[in-house]
Amino acid sequence: MRFPPGLREGDAVLETDALLDRIMKETEADIIAHGAQGLTMARDETAGTPVRLGQQLFARITNRGAEDARVLTVRVACLAEAGEDRELLALRRAELRIALRDALRDHAGLAEELAELLPKGSAGRAGGDRSVFVGRDSSGVIYVGDGAHITLHR
Repeated sequence: MRFPPGLREGDAVLETDALLDRIMKETEADIIAHGAQGLTMARDETAGTPVRLGQQLFARITNRGAEDARVLTVRVACLAEAGEDRELLALRRAELRIALRDALRDHAGLAEELAELLPKGSAGRAGGDRSVFVGRDSSGVIYVGDGAHITLHR
């Protein structure tokens, strides 16, 4: 992996983690919305339908090698089949993330290629129940609690 100016080799872990966070967000959204087929279905399934970002990312990664494609396809299927079991979901997410990390490590230039596909802007993400992430400005009330009474004086 090439390191941008000012980034040392030890910092690459942070860069890779941030990229993995963004890739997981997009691929997991497609898996949840469409099941395992959400990432593996034909990319031109209907003319005029834009390809989802998760599909694009998955296609770029799996086109690097048959073994990567096999491992990632199995991990995606396992995550899709995890259902509502929170522990199993966490395990399957971790397995997919590790497989993605391994693919990034094994293929020079893949990280940069995937980063180019991702939308520019904030890579932030709120974590946990009732978490809120504001990517830019918030001029209003952000309410996440139970039973709070908010009074605005204007």
